[in-house]
Amino acid sequence: MSENVRVRFAPSPTGRLHIGGARTALFNWAYARRHGGKFILRVEDTDRERSTAEFESAILEGMSWLGMDWDEGPVVGGDFGPYRQSERLEAHLEVAEELEKGGHAYRCFCTSERLGELREKQIATKQTAAYDRKCTALTQDEVTHNLAAGLPSVLRFRVPEGETKFTDEIRGDVSFSNKEVDDWIMLRADGSPTYNFVVVCDDSAMKITHVIRGEEHLTNTPKQVLLYRALGLEAPSFAHLPLILGTDKKKLSKRTGDTALDDYRERGFPPEAVMNFLCLQGWALDGETEVFSIDQLAKNFAFSAVSKGGSVFDLQKFLWLAGEYTQKGELEALVERAKPFMVSAGLMTQAELSERGEWLKAAIGSVQERVRIYSEIPEQLAYLFATDAEVVYDEKAVKNAKKRGVDAMSNYFEWVRPRLESSSTPAELREETRTWIGENGFKFPDLFQPLRCALTGAAGGPDLFDVMELLGPESSLARIQHGLSRLVDSE
Repeated sequence: MSENVRVRFAPSPTGRLHIGGARTALFNWAYARRHGGKFILRVEDTDRERSTAEFESAILEGMSWLGMDWDEGPVVGGDFGPYRQSERLEAHLEVAEELEKGGHAYRCFCTSERLGELREKQIATKQTAAYDRKCTALTQDEVTHNLAAGLPSVLRFRVPEGETKFTDEIRGDVSFSNKEVDDWIMLRADGSPTYNFVVVCDDSAMKITHVIRGEEHLTNTPKQVLLYRALGLEAPSFAHLPLILGTDKKKLSKRTGDTALDDYRERGFPPEAVMNFLCLQGWALDGETEVFSIDQLAKNFAFSAVSKGGSVFDLQKFLWLAGEYTQKGELEALVERAKPFMVSAGLMTQAELSERGEWLKAAIGSVQERVRIYSEIPEQLAYLFATDAEVVYDEKAVKNAKKRGVDAMSNYFEWVRPRLESSSTPAELREETRTWIGENGFKFPDLFQPLRCALTGAAGGPDLFDVMELLGPESSLARIQHGLSRLVDSE
């Protein structure tokens, strides 16, 4: 593979970064890294009404959050700038003029009313809706006269007869009859360029060698290949990625799942898991390995491992994969990433995060093996912040506790009081409690099920002796006492 590989990701800053776009960026980045090439970021901000600096910043931040860097583009610069499409308009218009002079483009003065009537007639007669090329019959004198008279016009590309063929790196040989390709608009009536025109202008100017993008762009490719040929340029290689599908097997939409990268970031998915999962949507490392790093992606990415068919976005698998990172990662890193979620949940302030750092580390450590995403941590730890009398008992916990009764916990309360108030460690108290249960003729569930309900309100969770250490002696005893009365009263 040539060391001159140059790929690009060209998002539009008209909204948040779509997860499909994030996957496209990852695959472009990985292809460049594997082949020692360049990954270029170009912002397609020609939609002036909808493009914002805030969306652009969010897109760039999201890419960095996933672990990507770029060799050329906003912030870092480069030799082929500017990297915002709106700043390249002069060059676009020069290319348009060249194409018009060369006969590859022509002025169209048809009104929107005429085009609407034409479309309705074609649909009614079951014809393909396309421009009928009326304005190709205009002489140069007529075009000049119309322009001088101030008649509004668009610039259309003149599609030649024949067939357009290209080889897709994923789909193999692809062919389109040029009859299926409309004489598409290059410049709108206000002089602004359209996507299919400027993308070729910019890709050629930036010497892009491979265009890796979503399957939805496949029908744009013949237009772009023909434009490259009209300009006397060699088209780049194309690779069209499969769609990400919802559970209804249609293109993922808000109806079947969150579609923006920020949705998953805000919910607390680890960035490594998001990267990993998105890459599994259409690509496989080796057919078996499902958990891999971004470095492994960069080392192994190949078009041969990209599927042609769409992949279903399985949220449960996504959550499982997230858990592989949260549960097996370093506790210190998990604590740092969980802190903003503790604050946003209203459980701790920034000051308390600093003052109770070791306690928080122990608390999060007690639930690490049970959480998948960071937003689950406040949910798991909420019982530690509730008032002793207002711990929420879930239905299953109460059912388990009632099945065992409160006799064991009532006797245990008197026995454990002095031990909790002493300096007994969780390990010591655990062993002493097990001995006490045996000596008093109880079974472990007789004590532990009502005790867990009283302390945490849940049917399962962290080790109970770690829980008592986190709560402290006073709160632990108060909860047991409240639990005795609450469980009896609820019978």
